[in-house]
Amino acid sequence: MSMWLSAANSAAGSARGHATRTAKRQVAATQAEATRQVLDFWMGKPAKKAAGKKPRK
Repeated sequence: MSMWLSAANSAAGSARGHATRTAKRQVAATQAEATRQVLDFWMGKPAKKAAGKKPRK
């Protein structure tokens, strides 16, 4: 039973590490985007236009 619990703990630790890394990466990307938008606003750069629908052929 000890080996089974050790393997389960190892798998849980690995999953927790992957989840933490993904969350940190998403937070960093969101912060970078927010910072870029604030700087663009204060520097007077025009906002990006939303992508419209492509005309059908």
